Amino acid sequence: MTMTPNTEMSPRLATDGAICITPSWRSWDGAQGGYVAALALTAMRDDLTGRTGEHRPVRALGAHFLAPVDESPLRFTATALREGRRTSMSSVIAVQGGAPVLTGSAVFGRGGTGPGYDDLPVPAVPGWYACPPLTLPRDLAAFAAHLDIRPATDARPLGGGERAELLAWIRFIDRRPLDAEALVVLADALPPALFALWTVPRPVPTAELTVHFTDALDVAPAEGWALVRIRTEHAGSGWAIDDSTIWSTSGRLLALARQARAVRHGFRAVHQD
Repeated sequence: MTMTPNTEMSPRLATDGAICITPSWRSWDGAQGGYVAALALTAMRDDLTGRTGEHRPVRALGAHFLAPVDESPLRFTATALREGRRTSMSSVIAVQGGAPVLTGSAVFGRGGTGPGYDDLPVPAVPGWYACPPLTLPRDLAAFAAHLDIRPATDARPLGGGERAELLAWIRFIDRRPLDAEALVVLADALPPALFALWTVPRPVPTAELTVHFTDALDVAPAEGWALVRIRTEHAGSGWAIDDSTIWSTSGRLLALARQARAVRHGFRAVHQD
């Protein structure tokens, strides 16, 4: 992930190649899942580039969250699963305190010729400049201080609406390019879509996150604002399925994501130092 110029947004180096995630990336009782998954993607990308000397765009990322990640040393170990002339596949495991906290995998692949098709047009909403900013509660989403979030519809988290969907323009405060790692963060940046229905918060942690990237990033990252939509496709038996879609300001589809989330009872306040 591009980590300049704001070093507070970057993980701190620990001993023996481990890193420590700063408290500013906290969400509920651990680091934001999208940020941790983005670091896992970076580990697999760096391993691939170090072995092959070649940059291949990432096509898909999958992450399973085994435990909350805190500020103690965190180590990623990437492994090559397949090396082909066009496609490479890697896996990763993240360990903290001697126990695994994340496992994941990624598919990297060169671009080529082929048919084009897009059936997800960008929603017709006001531009970012016409939308008021939204500040998420620090005790629930400290990481949101790194983002400028501007809802593009009347739906708000804990607004007691009728539809489990949130849609907002988002950009990073440090104006970083929207590369694949940045898009993973954005895919998990909005509150769970069920929050649009509720008036009282409750934990909805992510157990699994999958992100698919379009060819829009093959040549260069997108820039500036992204339009991010999250909606719950189904919820029941204490679980929810959230789908996220990310478009550029030009209306280009950048990424699609899906999360499996556990819906927990009750609310426990998270205290920040």
